[in-house]
Amino acid sequence: MDVLIPNLGDIDEVEVIEITVSPGDQLQKNDSLIVIESDKASMEVPCPSDGVVEEILVTVGDMVGEGHLVAKIRELDVTNSEQSDLQELPDISGEESVTNDIASPNRIDFLIPDLGNTSRATVKELLCKPGQKVTAGSKLILLEADEEELEITSEFDGVLVDVCLSENQLVSSGDLVAQMESDAVLEENQPIDKAIAPADQESSDDKEVILPNAASVYAGPAVRRLAREYGVTLQEISGSGKRGRITKDDLKAHVKNRLSNVTKSTFNQGLPEVETINFSKFGETSSLALSRIQQVAAKNLHASWVNLPHVTQHDKVDVTDLEDFRSVLNAEVEDAGGKITPLAFILRASCLVLQDYPIFNSSLESSGTSVLVNQFFNIGFAVDTPEGLVVPVIKEADKKGLRQISSEISDLSEKAREKKLGMNDLQGGTFTISSLGALGGTGFTPIVNAPQVAILGVARMDIEPVWTGDQFSPRKILPLSLSYDHRVINGADGGRFMNSLTRLLGDIRRLSL
Repeated sequence: MDVLIPNLGDIDEVEVIEITVSPGDQLQKNDSLIVIESDKASMEVPCPSDGVVEEILVTVGDMVGEGHLVAKIRELDVTNSEQSDLQELPDISGEESVTNDIASPNRIDFLIPDLGNTSRATVKELLCKPGQKVTAGSKLILLEADEEELEITSEFDGVLVDVCLSENQLVSSGDLVAQMESDAVLEENQPIDKAIAPADQESSDDKEVILPNAASVYAGPAVRRLAREYGVTLQEISGSGKRGRITKDDLKAHVKNRLSNVTKSTFNQGLPEVETINFSKFGETSSLALSRIQQVAAKNLHASWVNLPHVTQHDKVDVTDLEDFRSVLNAEVEDAGGKITPLAFILRASCLVLQDYPIFNSSLESSGTSVLVNQFFNIGFAVDTPEGLVVPVIKEADKKGLRQISSEISDLSEKAREKKLGMNDLQGGTFTISSLGALGGTGFTPIVNAPQVAILGVARMDIEPVWTGDQFSPRKILPLSLSYDHRVINGADGGRFMNSLTRLLGDIRRLSL
């Protein structure tokens, strides 16, 4: 008997993500042969009847479409009672064949597709519920990622058995959205030896569907994908979910247990865990949820901090003359409602220094043996919003004057606070400035925004007494903090960069050179 890939609805091809049997295995009807997965759904291909696996004709990673030959099965003899349930159908190929008189749906798991440049998305709205009848094209959930919305739709007709997400939940590519029992059944006149028989449905008080055995493994596509990344065999894990489903927590607990058995020399290569304390034992507590922006920022900042060897150099610059000139400019544009901020001068000066020291406008390539130097200068600047810090980017800032830079800073800051930034506003940065203004204190250590290699921190401007040769004079002093990736930039380069930057900001006439 030949087993083929069934009708896939609107999907042209799917990937074989798991083979659950081997040649010679004796199977019962509906035992799983392979698991196939698209970017939105996965399903198990079951054995159409009792039999022995003669040959598996696909491998993990193969892309297959409707009608693709999966396996050859040698049927076992069926009982008289089973034969009585079979109905003869005309064979379009000229041979006699039989099929089941009654067919029940196949299980399909829908999952979060590739989210592109973002790693997480928020479930903005659930558009379905368990027990709901859906058709191909029906909307299941609405996602929001980086101010853009994405609809997840069904690719099959059927009934939803379970919805696995809730509104406002953070999700990643591969997470399970919902489970469906598909309406896909054997078409009339289709030979059983040329089709895939669907799973049986068991009648019970709650009408719970019995799913294919899947070689004693019941797990969604997100768990299977994570298991492959961890190098874990799912058959080793006992599932704690409904009907023995293996959850992410089951998988993580299994991996943690394996890690606890490695030698100390190997274990010390990883990061030690921080102790968890139940503070409610000491008094009243409350939980404050982090915004989506804060959660994404936390992940990125942690990745940068643990992967990049940071060095931070601190310096101060006398910006008294700069501030006097800025006051004159602002008086000229006051009637027009414009304003030039100190950040515009700092950003303009940074572009000039980056041109002299292009290594600060680069990124370390994945090989670790070369550096990619950007020939353009896109400067990101941190903006404080009620949802957390965001970093819009001024493109080709080296080609713009103070007034245009100041105008773009104002426009992008307003868009950030109103949640109107587009993906293009946040991408392509080659260097970042984090200006804390009046909140900045006397200095800090900004974390490099990887894969960039440097970031400039600007603290609070203050008036300090400066010795002019014969007396102390009150001057406006601005603290600067330059953090950089020490794999790419050494201390001498950092010192030269800061000397050039403070020289420009201390004598604004040099900005015109």
